[in-house]
Amino acid sequence: MQVILLERVAKLGQMGDVVEVKSGYARNFLLPQGKALTASSANIAGFENQKAQLEARNLETKTEADALATRLADQSFVVIRSASDSGSLYGSVTPRDAADAATAEGFSVDKKQIVLKAPIKELGLHAVEVRLHPEVEIEITLNVARSPEEAEIQAAGKSIKELAAEEEAANDFEIAELFDDIGAASEDDEGERRAEDEA
Repeated sequence: MQVILLERVAKLGQMGDVVEVKSGYARNFLLPQGKALTASSANIAGFENQKAQLEARNLETKTEADALATRLADQSFVVIRSASDSGSLYGSVTPRDAADAATAEGFSVDKKQIVLKAPIKELGLHAVEVRLHPEVEIEITLNVARSPEEAEIQAAGKSIKELAAEEEAANDFEIAELFDDIGAASEDDEGERRAEDEA
């Protein structure tokens, strides 16, 4: 099926291009979303008449997206989730969670604009792509943690696994000290008994 693109579409072309796409892709995505028109002679003529308006509208939305991109660039958003001691999440972080975190901070980001390469299933800092406009893409950071305190620790550069290893090492050291104290106390008791036996 041939369609006329009304905006830039990734991997297809620029606004005004007449491209061949699968009919299901056109009917289910491009046409309902207003990204394309069927390439009939009437639509081609109508597009040529409206091309200046479409380009002006596209430029306006791109300018708005650029303004939002400068505010959003290099931002970090905290997402609180339940997780195991090893750092695996019970569930995953979705595009909706990322959009909600950005919206809570005062940015207008829709879940359809969030691009996750793979589901986020681990605690930590994750780079996430945000496609604000077909020509404007930026990257934000999602700080996935169990608590706000843990998020601050991760933001400072420590991973939860490193923190858990440090806590475990400290606990092992305390246990070793406790056993040393118990061993020293039993040696003192034996020394006192020998002294009593000799006396």
